[in-house]
Amino acid sequence: MKKKILYITMLSSVMMMAVSCSKETLSPVPTTSISDANAFATTDRILGQVKNLYAGMRSGSFYGGRYIIYNDIRADEFINELTNVVTGYDVWNGTMNNSSTNSVVSLWAQAYFTINLCNVFLDGMAASGNTVVGSTLAANYNAEAKMVRAICYYSLLQLYARPYSDGAGSKPGLPLRLQGNTGSGNYDLARSTVAQVYQQVLDDLNFAETNLPLTYGSAAQLSNVTRGHKNTAIAFKTRVYLSMQKYTEATTEANKIVSATPPFTAATGVPFALQSDITKVFASPYITTESVLSMPFNGTTETPGGQNQLGYYYGQTGLNGGNGEYSLNTNGIIANAGWTATDKRRSLIYTATNGKKFVSKYPSVSPFTDYAPVMRYSEVLLNLAEAKVRTSNTVDAQAVALLNAVRNRSDASTIFTVASFATAADLIAAILTERRIEFLGEGLRAPDLARLALPIPAKGSIAAIPFSAQNYIWPISATELQLNKLMTDN
Repeated sequence: MKKKILYITMLSSVMMMAVSCSKETLSPVPTTSISDANAFATTDRILGQVKNLYAGMRSGSFYGGRYIIYNDIRADEFINELTNVVTGYDVWNGTMNNSSTNSVVSLWAQAYFTINLCNVFLDGMAASGNTVVGSTLAANYNAEAKMVRAICYYSLLQLYARPYSDGAGSKPGLPLRLQGNTGSGNYDLARSTVAQVYQQVLDDLNFAETNLPLTYGSAAQLSNVTRGHKNTAIAFKTRVYLSMQKYTEATTEANKIVSATPPFTAATGVPFALQSDITKVFASPYITTESVLSMPFNGTTETPGGQNQLGYYYGQTGLNGGNGEYSLNTNGIIANAGWTATDKRRSLIYTATNGKKFVSKYPSVSPFTDYAPVMRYSEVLLNLAEAKVRTSNTVDAQAVALLNAVRNRSDASTIFTVASFATAADLIAAILTERRIEFLGEGLRAPDLARLALPIPAKGSIAAIPFSAQNYIWPISATELQLNKLMTDN
């Protein structure tokens, strides 16, 4: 009997996954209540499959919780409170040296599960679905699949491969699977280089930008926040290019959706703009012009699942009944003297009765269904600011204005000018500090350290991890190593 089967339910936003040990882990077999011949027979069935692609990303093992959490806690802003390996203690203390560790295996499996959903969908569309829905919707749906696939591959790179800056992408990357697996077969596939995987990510995002719609309706439409549109793909490209240290390209992309002068907004498509009050971004209904892409939950059919939720990890009994897994490091960014007491973002920190501080961006009570942020517009502004300074090596006036836009919407008392910075390096340092403040608890800290080839700083009793250390990145999943004979470990 097979020990491990992943069932992909193609016509539902509900995904069932049982994890054990066979080749279906790498290449799950899509099963449906209807025949393969009819899976792409109607527009409703095809749209259901599109929504299921996002359901793969929304899993609590991936962007529904754990991917964001792992990229927070493996860095230096959080202190582990409960020493529970099930909830990431080994991720926090940097002892991820076992390929069989649950976090290593589960996140890898979920990301490739979602990639295969995208590949199977693209294959089905090419075979018959494109004709069923017509050219306009076909372009839209195929672009969504490629955008989701791109985000999956990019995310895997952040944990399981050396950063692009280490050898200009020449180090081993990931098995680049681009065709759907619907049955048994040969799953051996060597790792592509980091550069090759990044190029595929960009190819998919470029296709998405060209073929996604400008908008799904009014700015208040849920789909504009939870599905990819043209500006979503552009925004994500700014993150990708920053990770590759390709700052000219990051600037070019950001300029497509950021006006030249304040107030910085997107002039076409979904009108991205900062919210005047940052706390509104993290409150129901979670549909704002700042939300580039979010993973939605409703407490019934869409939930992150137990011990996966952002509110569970970062919340605390007195706040939302959370488990208080990770408090804030008193020597981390919360100790920064430039982060003023009146900054509105300080209100997104909860002080428990014991004096420890916790992130309160996710305040909903059990089942902790706050939307999980994949990307916000404030990141695009800071991506542009950093890229412009690194490209010009000057104290760029627009970069200062972009920094001010993010700071001043929460702290009107702190106003930066060109004269505030003696050198370009000083301005870059201020932008990086702003990122730590703005995205605390949103999973950007560890990728920021990695893209800049910086060590993971010490925290509590845990020593710093040098950039060159083996445990700077994760080992490859034991399941992949077992089933893919061409795969090599880190």
